[in-house]
Amino acid sequence: MGIDTAADERLAQRLAELRVERGWTLEELARQADVSRSTLSRVERAEVSPTAALLGRLCAVYGRTMSRLLAEVESGPAPLVRAGEQQVWQDEASGFVRRSVSPPHSSLHAEIIEGRLPAGADIAYDRPCLPGLEHHLWLFEGQLELSLDGRPHLLGPGDCLRYRSGTSRFRSLGPAEARYALVVVEP
Repeated sequence: MGIDTAADERLAQRLAELRVERGWTLEELARQADVSRSTLSRVERAEVSPTAALLGRLCAVYGRTMSRLLAEVESGPAPLVRAGEQQVWQDEASGFVRRSVSPPHSSLHAEIIEGRLPAGADIAYDRPCLPGLEHHLWLFEGQLELSLDGRPHLLGPGDCLRYRSGTSRFRSLGPAEARYALVVVEP
């Protein structure tokens, strides 16, 4: 599961393009996303890789799912995505690894994501990226507490939680990493 630094650079460029397309300054984006201007500047210059929480905030501001944003930096969709060609992104701060198993495409409404969250890791998304986004999380390994709008749900291997987008918090309870598939369906 190597991380593609070229993909990080394309992501930084796309984030800068989205801001410019809207005619926003870094200060305006910082205000809307509740993120410091300096952090946004460093992300757009590819000096640092954004965390999952930061990407979640930016996706909410731009009205995109994280997968859609990451797909925009891909060269183009293919009907068959081999395991070795699936885009992998890692949040260095939390250790969260996200594999786009079935990436989004403009003509499709669903995608499949594999998530790996190390034991003890905790990621909070304080706003939904798209209202009404449908999720189906199927836990394969580990123990996961997924809080939705402040309501915790404890999941064990084989459990599946269906929900619509809102605020969410993922906590891997250990002792092993939590590994899951997340099916995301756009409204």
